[in-house]
Amino acid sequence: MRLSIGKLSKKSDVNIETIRYYERIKLMPPPFRSDGGHRIYDETHMERLLFIRRCRDLGFPLEDIRSLLDMADQDEHCSSMRPTAFTHLDVVRAKIAALQEMEKALTTILDDCRDCATPACSVSNALFGCAVRSCACSGSADLKLINV
Repeated sequence: MRLSIGKLSKKSDVNIETIRYYERIKLMPPPFRSDGGHRIYDETHMERLLFIRRCRDLGFPLEDIRSLLDMADQDEHCSSMRPTAFTHLDVVRAKIAALQEMEKALTTILDDCRDCATPACSVSNALFGCAVRSCACSGSADLKLINV
């Protein structure tokens, strides 16, 4: 199988610029080049790109993907990949917990302000900390910023 970068992009559903980026950071091996200098990809490139895409879909950071690829390239047993996957699972679970806390806080703000007749008591004020102590939004949970 010989694929141009455009065909590889379409078949893998990965943007052309992203493919080039993966080549620059050496997640993807350099492609073959035609006499005219055009990139030519084969089945190995497709498999590797699909592996990377699947890892990205699951939220793995690029350095973890690099590590997983290195293990796969060395034909290491899957048990060597498990610690990386378990560490990432812990990160995913922490993000889910943080998102649930955000949902709970936003629901409380919206529910508490639903019937508030005071013009000064709005969702905006609730998000600023609802300085008006008589407001139903008073005391809403503070949230820590997270990278989600």
